[in-house]
Formats: sequence, C-alpha cells, structure tokens
Amino acid sequence: MLMGINKEEDEGGEKEMVREVFRGRIFSSSFERGDRVVIGAWDDSPLGGFTNIMWADPNGNRTLISPSEKHAEYVSSLYSFEEIRIVPVDVKIDGKSISVKADDFSVYMSWGFRFPLPFPRPLWFISSVENFFAKTLFGTRTHGIANNGSEEWYSIRSISWLKGASAIVSGDNLGAMSSRTESSCFGFSEPPIRPAAVSLSSIIEK
Repeated sequence: MLMGINKEEDEGGEKEMVREVFRGRIFSSSFERGDRVVIGAWDDSPLGGFTNIMWADPNGNRTLISPSEKHAEYVSSLYSFEEIRIVPVDVKIDGKSISVKADDFSVYMSWGFRFPLPFPRPLWFISSVENFFAKTLFGTRTHGIANNGSEEWYSIRSISWLKGASAIVSGDNLGAMSSRTESSCFGFSEPPIRPAAVSLSSIIEK
C-alpha cells in the first residue's frame, strides 16, 4: 500500500493532497441480455484486500455489490449507483479464471495471454498520451475526475482478453459474453469495449 501527502499553495495557505493507491485487477464483460459487469479484485489498498462487483442491468440501473459498509462508502463516493448491496463476497481465483459469488449474484470469467506493460509511466503520460490511446483503441480512459472531485489515474500493468464469461442473477442467466455496446455510466471511465482482465494500480488524489 502506498499513501502520500502533497502540499499545494492556495489562497488560504497550504492545502494537503492525499494520494491513495489501489493495486489489483479489474475484470469486465458485457452479456447478451444487455448487462455489464465489472469485478474489482484489489490485493492491496488503504482499505485492505477486497473484491466488489459493479453491475449495470439492461435498463441502466447500476448496482454496487460490496463486502462491507466501509468499502461501499468509499467506492460509492467515486462512482454512481442506484443501489448498494452489502453482502459477503466469495472469490476464487484459479490460474487464469475467477469466480465470484455474492448472495444471488454469481459470475465467472477466464482469460488468455497476458500482454504486459512492465515499465512505469509518469502520471502526466498516463493522463495525456496513454489516455488518448485508451479512448481511441479500447473505448476507455486512464485519467479523470471522480464524483467527489478526486483525481484518478489508471496505471495499467497488463491486459488480457477474456476467453469466456458467464453470470447468473436471481436464477436468470445473463447470456453469452459480448462486447460492450453501451456505456456502463459508473463514472468518468468505462471498461474496455472488448471483455478483458486488466492488472493495474488505481491512483487517487484527494
């Protein structure tokens, strides 16, 4: 976990900027029924290790499935949801697959070859050059402003395309894995258009 404090001068004197880093992976896919599902599996963060699910149904209703009130409060301050569900989240990662079970919601995703980006890039590069190519090639963004005014960068370490995905909600199968055709509208960024598993650091400055 990395946390730092930067000080900037403003009219009232010094303003402390707190930088928080979440390290882990984001798995995302759309489905034949029109649902969009994003799994955030964070190995290291100011909140400890945790996994949550962001789900947008075909009507555009956005749900956050979170393991605790603490995690839900933090994530919902950054992104938008109509519903927040606090339930135990059971996660199993086996090689190149992940399965998550949370109450009546279960999702499985598997991925293939990993395309690494091993060298670190400065934040100015992530917010300019990398952000341009992310929008152009993948339909996503690597930099923006969250709902609470925090500035956020996604420092990508690797990307893998999904080989398969399935999800069941309240006994209903969401259908075959598909590419994203509509916005998920959780926040300033979108998951890649093509279903993917991304290893990254999320850097948040408040």
